[in-house]
Amino acid sequence: MDWTGTAVLFLLYIRSEVMTVEFAKRMDQFGEGVFSRLAAMRKEQESQGREVFDLSIGAPNIPPTRAVMEAMARAVLDPANYVYAINDTGEMLKAVADWYKRRYQVELDPETEICSLLGSQDGLSHIALSILDPGDVMLVPDPCYPIFADGPRLAGAELYYMPQKKENDYVIQLQEIPEETARRAKFMLVSYPNNPTAAMAPESFYHELVAFARKYDIIVLHDNAYSELVFDGRSWGSFLSIPGAREVGVEFNSLSKTYGLAGARIGYCLGNAKVVAMLKTLKSNMDYGMFLPIQAAAVEAITGNQAVVAETRAAYERRRNALCDGLIAAGWQMDKPPGTMFVWAPVPAGYADSESFVADLLARTGVLVTPGSAFGPSGEGYVRMALVKSEEDMVRIAGIVKASGIFKPQTC
Repeated sequence: MDWTGTAVLFLLYIRSEVMTVEFAKRMDQFGEGVFSRLAAMRKEQESQGREVFDLSIGAPNIPPTRAVMEAMARAVLDPANYVYAINDTGEMLKAVADWYKRRYQVELDPETEICSLLGSQDGLSHIALSILDPGDVMLVPDPCYPIFADGPRLAGAELYYMPQKKENDYVIQLQEIPEETARRAKFMLVSYPNNPTAAMAPESFYHELVAFARKYDIIVLHDNAYSELVFDGRSWGSFLSIPGAREVGVEFNSLSKTYGLAGARIGYCLGNAKVVAMLKTLKSNMDYGMFLPIQAAAVEAITGNQAVVAETRAAYERRRNALCDGLIAAGWQMDKPPGTMFVWAPVPAGYADSESFVADLLARTGVLVTPGSAFGPSGEGYVRMALVKSEEDMVRIAGIVKASGIFKPQTC
């Protein structure tokens, strides 16, 4: 028997069978991620020997303090910490409750009102599954960080985009949401300081938000990842400090930007006990909790020397000033962001869309930014830049952009 020929026929048969596999229809909603496309553009430029200044991804590059790293290192060397961390440790839950009381004047029950997340992205991608059924309406900001919409899509939700317009300082106008849509809505997401627009909402907005959620029986999720990155002497608080907020929703918070722990993936869902309990139940069926050494690092970060918070904020503010002042001097008119680690800037006249401007800016300067279209329908016409380079690099980037002549400097 010709075993070689038989094997070839068998492999061809297997290949033909593999080619007929059908994947989940929900994946039809997701194309190649914008950051994957941008990474390919960067690699193409680098393959030609060009230097690329990547401001596209908001990956914090300020490391945690040595004390935090040492706390994690000690815990990593403890053999007892390699068990499943099915439940959050009491030490961490108490530390988080103390952190919220100290920082935001919000008192939380460690056992019922706090749930750890493997980073906010984990929570944002899963919480919709615990609240929404297919066909339920979810209210999401527009523009917004992509996972804000992608998580509900995975749950089969119908999305209604709440515009964040420049003429309203990018603050959602709740009264403009159609009555029928509001009555159908089950869940809504709000985030200030905002990614990508960097906007901050006034306290009055949050009182309106609580009243709106009560009126229409909507669960609110407030993402508060950038509460410490506010500039020019401003301060920021917590949604949960607003009277009635805990009755209608929860807040997500993260240690990624504030404490330099982005890669360690540490976030929290805090607030309404029923929402927290349902998310805990979902997560108990999907993961085995946060690695115990990472919990140890979290405890050190939020209970240790807090001087690092002001230092990190100051570093981002200096980066913002260096980049924005330099680009404005180069002729690119934009608003300096009041907070976050991003700059939201308009696409100059003469470009068909934000993606074409991104491609031209990269080709002419080596500076890579994210097209606003990646953040939803209202993002078109803008680009987002992440403050992920040193102050010195920001000065250099602005100088290169100016020298390229892509903008015409303002003249007196």
